[in-house]
Amino acid sequence: MAPGESTMRVCVAYSPASGSVDEVALSLGVGATVEDALLASGLQLRHAGVDLSTAPVGVWGVLCGRAQVLREHDRVEVYRPLQVDPKEARRLRYKRARPTGRA
Repeated sequence: MAPGESTMRVCVAYSPASGSVDEVALSLGVGATVEDALLASGLQLRHAGVDLSTAPVGVWGVLCGRAQVLREHDRVEVYRPLQVDPKEARRLRYKRARPTGRA
């Protein structure tokens, strides 16, 4: 960011379902927090099912608190609960793809 600039660009991303991402680019004041970005994003209005006050959040895939100060080009991510344990999903995919007979 150039000296004297008082805003920064960040984005907020949320995936309401597999294969779908709602990503909002924002211009916030320097010193803005994750909470500020969540409120400015309008996600709560578009996705009534997500509770932004309790949903886990992170920046670039790393969990963080809502008071974390953001930097230029940060990506705030809102996480939804897993529907299936990843190990179980992998086991089921393997079971479906496995040949039924022996060679």
